[in-house]
Amino acid sequence: MSAPKVLVASDLDRTLIYSSAALALTMPDARAPRLLCVEVHESKPLSFMTETAAALLTELGDLAVFVPTTTRTRKQYQRINLPGPAPTYAICANGGHLLVDGVSDPDWHASVTARLATECAPLAEVREYLEATADPAWVRKHRVAEDLFAYLVVERELLPEEWVKELAVWAESRGWTVSLQGRKIYAVPKPLTKSAAVREVARRTGAPLTLAAGDSLLDADLLLAADRGWRPGHGELAESDWTAPAITALPERGVTAGERILREFLHAGRPGAAA
Repeated sequence: MSAPKVLVASDLDRTLIYSSAALALTMPDARAPRLLCVEVHESKPLSFMTETAAALLTELGDLAVFVPTTTRTRKQYQRINLPGPAPTYAICANGGHLLVDGVSDPDWHASVTARLATECAPLAEVREYLEATADPAWVRKHRVAEDLFAYLVVERELLPEEWVKELAVWAESRGWTVSLQGRKIYAVPKPLTKSAAVREVARRTGAPLTLAAGDSLLDADLLLAADRGWRPGHGELAESDWTAPAITALPERGVTAGERILREFLHAGRPGAAA
């Protein structure tokens, strides 16, 4: 019997894949890398990675148990066509759904919803607060994801910083976390975590080592749960200079950070790699 593979759990958006808006923020026009489209929505290309990153991810898929770990809903995740072997496991809705061969594990989802029912304020209370306080002048959409958490799509340049801070304080007292990522503001229950789902995959696979990467506040618990983690030079974690033992803060930003993260995964995941 072959030894269990290393588990690699990575956030997707603004970590491994990038929307046009994210590309514009982090990639200069001069000497732009060749890009591969990995997501199409409503007949429009939506998300990209470099061709180099695509080759690295394909190599990684053969070496390790690669687990896409995202706050996206299942429907949003299933629009993505990542290069390499199809992942056996994927984590969606910030840990609310553990997909096994593309199908949500019902026992896992039931255990998550049971925790949410007892450990934090209900979603309805958070939705009511958002609808009462968010100004239509800068809110484009109110959304609920998988009946687990809420988010707003906003006009970022019009968004009052003080409102975000007030929301974070209000949410904290009710057991929720607030994360600002691009044009989206997420309100997510604290018991709803990527790390819990990743630990479950590690248990099922017997992985001897867990590696992780992510850029947002919602990825912090994932990085802390891993044996080694990486964050890019952009995003919420970089902006706050967040770090911890066994976490490497990379200087690269944008799609080049995605390439660097995949190289780090490959190096650390190979048999005999130095810690």
